[in-house]
Amino acid sequence: MRKSSLGSYFDIGKRARDVLYSDYAEPPEMQFHYKYFDWNVDLSCELEQAVPGLRTVLECTVPDSGKVELQYSNKHVGITGSVGLLANLEEELVPAATVSGLIGTKVLSLGGSVAVDLSSREIERLNAGLNMSGPYLAASLIMGRVSPSHHNNMRGDEDSFDTVRGSFYVDVNPLTRSAIAAEVNHSISENVTSFMLGAQHALLPSTLIKARLDSYGKAGALIQQDFCKKFYVTMAAEVNFRGRELTIPKLGFSMALCP
Repeated sequence: MRKSSLGSYFDIGKRARDVLYSDYAEPPEMQFHYKYFDWNVDLSCELEQAVPGLRTVLECTVPDSGKVELQYSNKHVGITGSVGLLANLEEELVPAATVSGLIGTKVLSLGGSVAVDLSSREIERLNAGLNMSGPYLAASLIMGRVSPSHHNNMRGDEDSFDTVRGSFYVDVNPLTRSAIAAEVNHSISENVTSFMLGAQHALLPSTLIKARLDSYGKAGALIQQDFCKKFYVTMAAEVNFRGRELTIPKLGFSMALCP
């Protein structure tokens, strides 16, 4: 999508999420199992500018989910609609439709998103967010609810619109891609607050390292190597320091090809 375009609702808080979550090889709801290994395959295809401002995205995570998405964006408005299959906690694929919108400027924008289970006609997710962004700083605030069948995606009371999530991003040194990010989640009904801190730094132009720590005692780190800006290899690890017994670190390995 053009750089002058506003983007979509899912770009709210994206710079902080990229530091805290991207490339950590977190497993989806459904995955293939083989002995000590869990694995899945992600496929994505984008058709740029079929119509000015319109983009078509096809995404599939085997065996977890798949969707077809249409995105329209100009300087002040971004609209996204998608239809696909999503996995729930019972490892069942349910048809779902999502509609989201964003309005504002590159500096300040406001948006909302709603996801509906087409089989039960119930609202699965409902969110509203505010985003402020500058060349080196970004901050966002999202408030939302999620149904019990998808409660692991947001902390808090799933039956009410009471989960608040704030994030903050600072670009420390663009030359070395050094950045820090923080995220705070708060459940109003349960009065429970959690947070996550993370950072990234490029050791070399083609080598990126990341680290993160949350309030539940989970620490993670990764190293990513790219080859010719087309092929990416990532190794990630996570360990829980606050469990009753120190658990064996989880290791993840991923490869990404971006033609």
